[in-house]
Amino acid sequence: MTLMLLDSASLWYRAYYGMPDTLLAPDGTPVNAIRGYLDMTARLIGMYSPTRMVACIEGDWRPSWRVDLFPDYKANRLEEDGEGEEEPDLLTPQIPILLDLLDEFGIPMVGVDDYEADDVMATFAVKEPGPTRIVTGDRDLFQLVDDKRDVKVVYLAKGLSQHDLVDKAWITRKYAIPGDRYALFAIFRGDPSDGLPGVRGIGEKGAALIANHFADVDETLQAARDQHPALKPALAKKIIEGADYLKIAPTLVHCAKDVALPRLDIAMPKAPKDLSKIYSIKNQYGLGASVDRLITALKW
Repeated sequence: MTLMLLDSASLWYRAYYGMPDTLLAPDGTPVNAIRGYLDMTARLIGMYSPTRMVACIEGDWRPSWRVDLFPDYKANRLEEDGEGEEEPDLLTPQIPILLDLLDEFGIPMVGVDDYEADDVMATFAVKEPGPTRIVTGDRDLFQLVDDKRDVKVVYLAKGLSQHDLVDKAWITRKYAIPGDRYALFAIFRGDPSDGLPGVRGIGEKGAALIANHFADVDETLQAARDQHPALKPALAKKIIEGADYLKIAPTLVHCAKDVALPRLDIAMPKAPKDLSKIYSIKNQYGLGASVDRLITALKW
């Protein structure tokens, strides 16, 4: 009864950069991201045999409630005119085609206004019974790992063929911290890709030390004020000086787990009586074997 959650933007960016840009539709439209996304989805289905699947998309990649707290949130990704996320010109026209095709396949797609795809995946992960496999190239989602409920991250940083299946033990080996404290570690370390500075002067080693000794931000701040022996005076001073940032950082870093999800059937799609619309899109955009592989993976 495995639930597979696809971090769709992560997948189509990875597909776009991983597949040659010479893959074109008959009319010259680039299709490398579409074909790569379909190929990866087919392979993932073959590897993990999910019985439920959701393609999660961004309702808003800079939710207002995060930006209101911290105006620089993901500001590093804004286009020069300050509107929208920077996106390769050859990727942009592919996304509507891909979403139309996923819709024809009957693969549920969920994005919720003013929430990121991470928040959608987090809410599914806590509301739906496991096993759950979250497919992403984003380490932010390590915070969702839960061995008791069998929630793991299919981490694509090294590619699908060499991907890591992240559980608490993996996090401990990678970062030398308790496996359930990745979010706390990330709060102090920061994340340049999201424009989050972390606490000034605290890097990965300092963040790991904090995560090994304390369970949350409040406990860490109190320890710094109490001159806890695990904290050298210089580190305690940095923590105290970062108190204002630490008031808002948990909201920025933690995934929301209470998103109002739409009611929908997330079971693996059954074969439609008529595949003509899928084949029409396949032929129009020259998607060839990529469509066929997904059809085969779905056992249609």
